Amino acid sequence: MPKPFRLLAPALLFPAASMAAALVDVARAETYYVDSRMGDDRADGTAGDRAWRSLARVNGWPLQPGDRVLLTAGSVWQEPLTIARSGKAGSPIIVGATGAGPRPRIDAGGVAEYAIGVIDADHVTISGLEATNDAPSPAPRIGILVRAENRGVTRGIRISDNYVHDVRGTNDRKDNGGILFRATGRQVATRFDDLAIERNILWRVDRSGIAGISDRVSSLDWFPSRKVVIRDNYLDDIGGDGIVPRGTDGALIEHNIVLAAGSRAPGYNAGIWQWSTDNSLIQLNEAAHTRTRYDGQGFDSDFNSRRTTFLYNYSHDNAGGFLLICSPRPNDKDNLGNRGTLARFNVSRNDGTRIFQLSGNVSDARIERNVIHVGPAMDVQMIVATQWEGWARKVRFARNVFRVAGTARYGSENGRSGPDYLIRAGFAPAESIRFRRNSYFGSHVDLPDDGAGQTIQPYQEIASDWDVPRFDPAQPDTFPEFIDRHRNWMLAMLKRELGTPVRLRQPRATSTFETRR
Repeated sequence: MPKPFRLLAPALLFPAASMAAALVDVARAETYYVDSRMGDDRADGTAGDRAWRSLARVNGWPLQPGDRVLLTAGSVWQEPLTIARSGKAGSPIIVGATGAGPRPRIDAGGVAEYAIGVIDADHVTISGLEATNDAPSPAPRIGILVRAENRGVTRGIRISDNYVHDVRGTNDRKDNGGILFRATGRQVATRFDDLAIERNILWRVDRSGIAGISDRVSSLDWFPSRKVVIRDNYLDDIGGDGIVPRGTDGALIEHNIVLAAGSRAPGYNAGIWQWSTDNSLIQLNEAAHTRTRYDGQGFDSDFNSRRTTFLYNYSHDNAGGFLLICSPRPNDKDNLGNRGTLARFNVSRNDGTRIFQLSGNVSDARIERNVIHVGPAMDVQMIVATQWEGWARKVRFARNVFRVAGTARYGSENGRSGPDYLIRAGFAPAESIRFRRNSYFGSHVDLPDDGAGQTIQPYQEIASDWDVPRFDPAQPDTFPEFIDRHRNWMLAMLKRELGTPVRLRQPRATSTFETRR
């Protein structure tokens, strides 16, 4: 017979002063209602029949810890919502929806930089809203902006269950698009701590889907955000990059779906990647149908980064390939290179052009136990070393399975033709590119050393369940069921392909005894 659950005495959970402060916050907390059709800004806002009408009334109100702002379903505003007051741990300021019907919608319509902004505030939750920022001509625009400037550490932000679509940003800049978290400050070093972006839908946004911005990313000026979680989000039809954290340590990017990144932006784009980070854990994501071949991979481990891990991801039908690992030459200003990337237990199917690209100053990378499928009539560069102010060194490919129904090639850059690389046999001048116990099936050209002595069997793709669950972003109410079904499909597919159950990891951050140099 199970023992009954017993609450611990409050004094064992919180110091007396903290508990007392939390109780005071709860006692003072108020709920405010906003209704764009029936509200009146002259009312006190504290009941549904005394709701405010405008978001400007919310923006100017001195919200307190524990307060809730509930926007009435079916309401539409053509003005931004700005939360610039802080809650407290255990007593956040919460903005959400109330009532039956369509999500309350904020159409910034080009009248503001963002539709929803959390500006220089701690412990704020935004959920259940719809946001657009469309206009006839592109300009720097954002759906939801979380901004902290010259304020040290900003804590406890939650952006969840929102529907962000039709953001007409400019594709000439990466710092605009769907959801941005921006920590900057030349007077006071600024970062986020405990920031979660979860279960949001992003559709038809330019240029970035979900992106982080930081100005403290060099070895000599390193102040990374911590406890950043980007999880269970759906992104489709993205002008440029899909998900890109920057200036983080120990970020978790888990079970996101990024489709059709690189749809409009010129230059180099990829599905899910990071830059200027330590210990990023990118796991259980699907990245597919990235449209460009300038990069154009589903996943990328980028410059000024250490110990990025790609685990249990599914990459397919990306024009540029599966995984790019890259960095220009290190310097003392803003780049220590790319060190210690790990790609393990991932599945790639029918990715194009370059499956694995090692570009520039990449070192100590390990690519292990991945399964790669190349479809009939496809001709791809399976592993290619390219130069970017230098070449890769000390990269190990071990126990990967290459199943090729078309043709796979191996080698190093010998010239370029637009977004494509011409290659020659061998990986020189890249150094110490090592291969151990990989399995090769099908047609391969210029095989690495561990394949040269094998008897390569012909390969024809075996019929399997590749029918990944799909979601219509025009029907946002079906999303909760979809995201759970998608996760279950991913876990089953990965177990089938890898021959072992999925064991997800928890992120780790750099310890106080480690230095960035």
